[in-house]
Amino acid sequence: MEKIVEQGLLYDFYGELLTDHQKSIYEAAVYEDMSLTEIADEHGISKQGVHDLIKRCTKTLQGYENRLHMIKRFEAIKQDAEFLKELSDKADEISSDELKKNLRILSGKIIEELT
Repeated sequence: MEKIVEQGLLYDFYGELLTDHQKSIYEAAVYEDMSLTEIADEHGISKQGVHDLIKRCTKTLQGYENRLHMIKRFEAIKQDAEFLKELSDKADEISSDELKKNLRILSGKIIEELT
């Protein structure tokens, strides 16, 4: 996954667990695409301090994902939902028994991911 997309997902899922100061700097870097120098000037800290904070935040957020697997679950459920959409698009072409079988399997996978 592209680094900036991964950072955005990590922040979307776990960002509220950061301090306000960390959130402000991380948002500026990831969402506002500000340079380290711009962020440093805005927050009155060194460029190196900004770099280190972003690196620490990313490591912290990745640690949450490694323990909780919320993004992994989200991606799996998203993939299942896409398959469900494909099934509904092809419902007229698939036999009713095959459709029921696929729906049972898919709903079981989604329930398993959520528990």
